[in-house]
Amino acid sequence: MTARRTAAGIVVLGLVPLALTGIAAAPAVAHGSLTDPVSRVAACYAEGPESPKSAACRAAVAASGTQAFYDWNEVNIANAAGNHQQLIPDGKLCSAGRDKYKGLDLARGDWPSSAMTAGNRTFRYKATAPHKGSFELYLTKDGYDPGKPLKWSDLEAKPFLKVTDPKLENGEYVFGGIVPNKSGRHLIYSIWQRSDSPEAFYTCSDVVFGKDNGAAGGGTPATPAPTASAPTDEEIADGADKSTVEHNGHGDTGAHTDTTADTTGADTDNAGTDNTDTTANADTADTEAYGDANSPETKAVGAAAEQPQPAAEQPATGQQNLAETGGSGATSYLAIGGTSVLAIGAALLFAAARRRAVPSARHGR
Repeated sequence: MTARRTAAGIVVLGLVPLALTGIAAAPAVAHGSLTDPVSRVAACYAEGPESPKSAACRAAVAASGTQAFYDWNEVNIANAAGNHQQLIPDGKLCSAGRDKYKGLDLARGDWPSSAMTAGNRTFRYKATAPHKGSFELYLTKDGYDPGKPLKWSDLEAKPFLKVTDPKLENGEYVFGGIVPNKSGRHLIYSIWQRSDSPEAFYTCSDVVFGKDNGAAGGGTPATPAPTASAPTDEEIADGADKSTVEHNGHGDTGAHTDTTADTTGADTDNAGTDNTDTTANADTADTEAYGDANSPETKAVGAAAEQPQPAAEQPATGQQNLAETGGSGATSYLAIGGTSVLAIGAALLFAAARRRAVPSARHGR
């Protein structure tokens, strides 16, 4: 082997770890929040982080600052891997134990709320970066007191709804379930655990069954709390430039500055991927709805299939939706990095072979 061939091989081998290092440094992310019934963080973002309308949202912004609400779709733990109760302490369920979102844990009975009734119900979860995974929704037990910090023991032992890979429609996961019979003010706690990553997302949605009769504690006013509203697409777009997290399937351009002792890491997402697919998994989504008035553990499978489903959309030409493939943002980097390494290696080897051929021709070989 000539010195030139040896040098070419060294260059190629040296580029491989560099390319792979760049790939490994690009973790995948997903973001979103429950919007029907609307979560606390999404409702306060819709009111406007700079000047919220409700007393509860004003108090939450005073506790957390405005950035937490511009980052409304990032109440997460990067390495949850299903260990939700072990990682999130009592009293910090709504913030997922992150100091950045501590205003969401304020114990008060006047949070903006959504009307709720027992029986069949459609739920919507805004996904600004969709991925495969499962959703679990829990209701608070009878006797829930919003004036006290929310504990795991305040939730029913089992979720009343669990669904895997539900349908994605217009940027929202849509799934149906059976809501147990309750009365007065309660809270729905959602957990979105990704299956293509250990990352999980959490939300608290305040709901009222029947009349808001002034739940105990928390300084509940004599008049009912305001109605919660989900942020519109226009409101989401208007605040995207002030967010430090990914929105609408485009690459993350901001660095996360949350310095608390949570496990969340810096985020980079699926640059160049248009997550517009609404795969036909609506008919095959694994849905488990638990509960009626007398038996909250009764399982009714297939509740989501009862909901009318529009025709599935197709992914953009030449692209695959990561929500369908289970891929991650690293996938595109892997393809690009691998192709680059092969191209560089081929070019160097070709150049070395050509240099050998020139002197051979001169000597008539």
